[in-house]
Amino acid sequence: MATNRRHDIRENLLLALDTLRTHKFRAFLTLLGVLIGTATVISVASIFKGLDQQLVDVAEGFGTRSLFIYKFDPGKVGPLTRAERLRKPLTYEQAMGLQELCPSVEAVGVELFNRGPAVTAKYKGQEMVDTNFVGATADDFQNINADVQDGRLYTNMDDLHRTNVAVIGADVVERLFVGEDPIGRELQVDGHTFEVVGTLTKRKSFLGDNGNDRIVFIPYFTFKSLYPKAKETFVTALVFPGKIDQAKDEATAVLRRLRNDKPSEPNSFGIATAQTFISNFRDIMGTVVLVAMVISSIGLMVGGIGVMNIMLVSVTERTREIGVRKAIGARRSDITWQFLLEAMTLTGAGGLLGILAGAMLSSLVRFVFPSLTTSVPLWAVVTGFVSSVSIGLFFGMWPAMKAARLDPIVALRHE
Repeated sequence: MATNRRHDIRENLLLALDTLRTHKFRAFLTLLGVLIGTATVISVASIFKGLDQQLVDVAEGFGTRSLFIYKFDPGKVGPLTRAERLRKPLTYEQAMGLQELCPSVEAVGVELFNRGPAVTAKYKGQEMVDTNFVGATADDFQNINADVQDGRLYTNMDDLHRTNVAVIGADVVERLFVGEDPIGRELQVDGHTFEVVGTLTKRKSFLGDNGNDRIVFIPYFTFKSLYPKAKETFVTALVFPGKIDQAKDEATAVLRRLRNDKPSEPNSFGIATAQTFISNFRDIMGTVVLVAMVISSIGLMVGGIGVMNIMLVSVTERTREIGVRKAIGARRSDITWQFLLEAMTLTGAGGLLGILAGAMLSSLVRFVFPSLTTSVPLWAVVTGFVSSVSIGLFFGMWPAMKAARLDPIVALRHE
């Protein structure tokens, strides 16, 4: 019995493939909607996977055991509330309080900067107008996983004596010191002159842009002396291994006390980790993927309606064939499966073409944006193919049942 069933399925599948070969153009137009819907799923999933991996690399590149603290939530997406906009900046003293009062924190770094447009850096007639200019304590470098490419990092003694030294990012080197060693050279930033003592290795970028490579670091107190009104403070904290959650709780409690946050009020600051940025991104992309799935489902539904229409036409065209098959002993189930398999083969072929088209789009995106390592995840391939075949099963049911219910005598008389 099982052997006969497998033979029937094989025979019906061959009949379905023969029908597709006979009506190639009609079949292509029918499966076009399924193809577009499946290609959308594949391409969106591959781009999402590439973006996700890129963000994970960037976020973890800043340290998996670092806390990033600012007056706003560093990982927040969307507009700020009025209460958030009115928050007072963090202070150097509050940052040092974390160092003193949080047992799980190994080191604290402080960054000071001016809000507003980027500043201009100059060297021998070359200008860089999109420079990020930051004053940072010496401990900040280890907290953000900054690695030295050449030269050295400035020290706490440089900071204490307010020396005019700078550590610059990879983009600053590439754009201002073409073919020249920057170590020991004098760099002008926002009208101030600094001796370059070190350069940083290039960081992984997200979406092709990395402001951290356009950065010029100078000692915190040097920056403070040059810009006494600067108040925007960003705090980084390096946590002892395995204590990220504990350190986050300790830092929250300490800062609430130091910033006089009332028990009934929310935190007047935000604390994020690398995982915070990754989770927030995945929440956003989850919505994008959901929208893409809805759009692709519309394409699949349109394709399914087309399949049902073509299958109904096919039943009418092959009424006599159905009558002959019934006359020589074909059962209702045989006729039903013949047309169901034909519909499923049609949409399955559309699904396979859609997977191929989606993979090609993924490769094209990777070619145009080399930094975006797109790849087609297995779940997207399985989902796309199963969905396309399921569309054929669902929308092929009515035509198949209509064919199976035909009276053999009436069918044989059909011209």
